[in-house]
Amino acid sequence: MILYELCRRSVIELSSGQNLGRVDDICFDENSAVITHIILYGRPRLFGLLGREEDTMIPWADIRQIGQDVLLVHTQAVKKPPRRHFFKFE
Repeated sequence: MILYELCRRSVIELSSGQNLGRVDDICFDENSAVITHIILYGRPRLFGLLGREEDTMIPWADIRQIGQDVLLVHTQAVKKPPRRHFFKFE
């Protein structure tokens, strides 16, 4: 498997069934050449004009299964995005 093939797969969290997105990058240890994390880039805000949300780093050890088109993970690294409202009434 090459990085391009890994980046085309969706990431699904097992406990909630939530689709976290697609693998965008990997992080590896330079000395041992072992993959340590997969990285999912944050969602763009206002079509990318206002930057992105935080990236999600999922440890390689949290990956349970790599399938043909998905990665199944069981991790605590996932944070639910805060609810955003256009207008804030108090």
